Amino acid sequence: MKLSRKLGGFTLVEIMIVVAIIALLAAIAVPNFLRARKRTQATRILEDLRIITSAIDQYAIERNKATGDAFVWTDLSGYVKNGTQLYNTLSTDNAVDILGNAYGTSNQIDTVNALTVSPLSIAALSDAVPSDYWSPYLP
Repeated sequence: MKLSRKLGGFTLVEIMIVVAIIALLAAIAVPNFLRARKRTQATRILEDLRIITSAIDQYAIERNKATGDAFVWTDLSGYVKNGTQLYNTLSTDNAVDILGNAYGTSNQIDTVNALTVSPLSIAALSDAVPSDYWSPYLP
């Protein structure tokens, strides 16, 4: 009687090829994921700047302020949606972007139409978004 037993399994070479393919896919995906995360941060900062600009405009219209007139950051909390992170930072100590850069402190007197993005944010996100992305808010 002849025993013909074929053991089923993977060879070392087959396993190494699968591991190499997975490593190659990870090497492609991880940098794209990190870049997408930075682009999302940049978009959020830009959106926060737009909301703050809109709040400044509404404040200026209601209070008959002109370009260059002074305001305090806590004055803007009434023009931003309640419960949002931006509202919470405006009504407490300072308006801070995702990277921790301050737009302005609550007791800081700023001027209408003088809002700019932090140079630290531009530098930190320069590999994800071009510099002209910030064009309306460049210092």
